[in-house]
Amino acid sequence: MEWYLALIWALVLGVAVAMYVVLDGFDLGLGILFPWTKSESERDQMMNSVAPFWDGNETWLVLGGGGLLAAFPLAYAVLMPAAYIPVILMLMGLIFRGVAFEFRWIARTSKPYWNFAFAAGSTLAAFSQGVILGTLVQGIKVENGAYAGGPFDWATPFSFVCGLAVVAGYALLGATWLLIKTEGSVARLAREHAKYLFGAVVIFMAIVSLWTAFGFPRIAERWFSLPNFWFFSPVPIMTVIVVLVGWRALANPEREVLPFLCAIALFFLGYTGLVISNFPHLVPPSLTVWETAAAPSSQLFMLFGTLIMLPIILGYT
Repeated sequence: MEWYLALIWALVLGVAVAMYVVLDGFDLGLGILFPWTKSESERDQMMNSVAPFWDGNETWLVLGGGGLLAAFPLAYAVLMPAAYIPVILMLMGLIFRGVAFEFRWIARTSKPYWNFAFAAGSTLAAFSQGVILGTLVQGIKVENGAYAGGPFDWATPFSFVCGLAVVAGYALLGATWLLIKTEGSVARLAREHAKYLFGAVVIFMAIVSLWTAFGFPRIAERWFSLPNFWFFSPVPIMTVIVVLVGWRALANPEREVLPFLCAIALFFLGYTGLVISNFPHLVPPSLTVWETAAAPSSQLFMLFGTLIMLPIILGYT
């Protein structure tokens, strides 16, 4: 097997997931913030800020899910039954969010119901994505190349904390996005929300980091053994720096773009930590990218199409 093909596809999927989290994260974040607005005009302004982007942002989710099925079919076959329920809930949330986005503009008497559907769908999708992440990090039981756990193995305190962390993180992305794209009462309210959410995200990151370090020996060994500790230490150091810069930026009313960039940086640093903790396992703690990869001929064939489409997706994004 050409070992490099699996690495290339792992990189493609990693980029797709990272792009989805950031791009769809801020418009899901707007839905999470919807109940805290004061008037329909403020909600209109919030939705107008993402109207040109939101459906295109979900392209990255399609690329990630479709790429996983095509390039790593064994990983897909294990991950899906391990997280069927949160995946279904995530898709239902995204459907309700999308339908509400379109119908709310033409609704008259039913607008409050579509507001609720938009907020509930966004929150449910974000929480479900966090639960799926937590399920992956805590490890999936595999025997003879197949999922060997139960239908509710994903339902653990750790996965629920990860779900709340993603909800807070997406809300932070949405609030800092509004600092750039809106003005007046919406921007002022977004800055106030961002301050609380920034603190919540930092607390959740600390809790999840400590939980993974002390609750999962395989991850603790990866981070704290020498010389790994010295190689990986820039990640927590940079996280502390980003937190300090982001907090100062939120305290300065003239800073509009920097808080959003700091929120994105926190996500990327957390994502980097996730990769460090688990690579090369695509299904922790047992299946690697090479063990779950499709045939080299299939990977190569699909790679040609991806090399054509990926620049196009990046271009219109």
